[in-house]
Amino acid sequence: MSSGEHYDLIIIGTGAGGGTLAYKLAPTGKKILILEQGTFLPREKANWSATEVYVKERYHTSDHWYDSVGKPFRPQMSYWVGGNTKVYGAALLRLRERDFEAVTHKNGISPAWPLKYADFEPYYAAAETLYDVHGKQGEDPTEPPRSSEYAYPPISHEPRMQHLASAIAQQGLHPFHLPLGLKLNEVDRTLSTCIRCDTCDGFPCLVHAKADAEVKGIHPALKFPNVTLKTGAKVLRLHTSESGREITAVETEIDGQLYQFRGDIVVVAGGAINSAALLLRSANDRHPTGLANGSDQMGRNLMKHLTTAMVQLSITPNPDVYQKTICVNDFYWGEADFPYPMGEVQNTGNVLGNMIPAEAPPLLAPLAKLVPEFGLEQIANHSTGWWLQTEDLPDPNNRVRVEGDKLYLDYTPNNTEARDRLVHRWTEVLKAIDKAAENVRLHHGIYPRNNTGIQVVGHQCGTCRFGEDPATSVLDLNCRTHDIENLYVVDGSFFPSNSGVNPTLTIVANALRVGDHLIERLK
Repeated sequence: MSSGEHYDLIIIGTGAGGGTLAYKLAPTGKKILILEQGTFLPREKANWSATEVYVKERYHTSDHWYDSVGKPFRPQMSYWVGGNTKVYGAALLRLRERDFEAVTHKNGISPAWPLKYADFEPYYAAAETLYDVHGKQGEDPTEPPRSSEYAYPPISHEPRMQHLASAIAQQGLHPFHLPLGLKLNEVDRTLSTCIRCDTCDGFPCLVHAKADAEVKGIHPALKFPNVTLKTGAKVLRLHTSESGREITAVETEIDGQLYQFRGDIVVVAGGAINSAALLLRSANDRHPTGLANGSDQMGRNLMKHLTTAMVQLSITPNPDVYQKTICVNDFYWGEADFPYPMGEVQNTGNVLGNMIPAEAPPLLAPLAKLVPEFGLEQIANHSTGWWLQTEDLPDPNNRVRVEGDKLYLDYTPNNTEARDRLVHRWTEVLKAIDKAAENVRLHHGIYPRNNTGIQVVGHQCGTCRFGEDPATSVLDLNCRTHDIENLYVVDGSFFPSNSGVNPTLTIVANALRVGDHLIERLK
């Protein structure tokens, strides 16, 4: 095993947490090492191929994890510089102010956060600017208070999506422009990196127009000579001092060679699942159940949203090129006869013909595979995609486990009544829209849907919750582990609860917040 150099700080992972933290700390002049097990995602024609991306899963890991009964599955994880943000939909929303408080759900309690919205607000504002978030204040009745308007104007609706937004509003709801992180200039398209293509949500961006952690975090950080990035670097375990109070080495495999890198501070940012797995794998005599696991909470309380993909099939075609622009939060906190949170509705990206066999609901999947390509394109041309997400509640039995070289996810969905209620209500909204469509005497709308499975982990969070009490949390309020003085976790792991919105902007904002703390510590 080769002994690597010594660094002031080592960051493991380059996603929304690690990539943003690298950006924040790069100007300090401190010697920083970034370790990423993946490589730079290749810029190739396949980036925009629905067959390659959705059918063949070209950009997801080929690794297999295991569910609670030992059944293997291939997770939708992307190991690249930039992590899962390389293929995310770039929906970047703040948690609602009330999400930071204890919230009563039909099936349990979403616990309060030890910090509140006011603690995160300035970092949300900075995160929105850094990640080119386009939006408009005042459209969403659930939005939290803001210290400033969005730095960039909202992404405009194309004609069919504008028609749908207006029709939704006629139902008494409040559709708003989905906040999106894109490098888009709609005033002067000649100056715009983004071209508003139909392959964005779930696809890598061939022209680097998506505000992901590579483009907005790692690339700027590498302009500083004190920052080193090693790709193809898989961290196997962390070693501690004899006392167990300090990380002394980061054991890493690169091209078949083992290295031990040393740093004054070590930050784990591999995503909620892999970060917990790394710390569990690093168990030693001082930490027999995993590093920083004195609370027995390491890996527990895994959350990843209850998500439903729904397709609105209508006789009215949808020719719009970029369709992911509408969001609806009218059911976020429930409704009159169901006073419990139900969740959020967004557009998905475009439904493309070659995606349908891979993404079809179970009852339609056999039929979809028999439809010729021309027929699939006709279906796609009359489709609008919707994405419904409901908060899953923290449960200590929903957890990451490691046995030998196998990673297990014990996960049983909860709060499903609220999910089912949201699906039912949104189906009613779409039926009313289609029934009222011009020149349509009979209602012909069809709404196939699919509740996503255990392999969908893009919204993972909660496995190393932060808090003030070491007996009930893994991290302190600065996301340093209670048990180890120089070990931090900066990704979605720190969430005590999930909320109903996408977690990425909160991960970015928290990385900027923890970055301020680390800058002071590094001094």
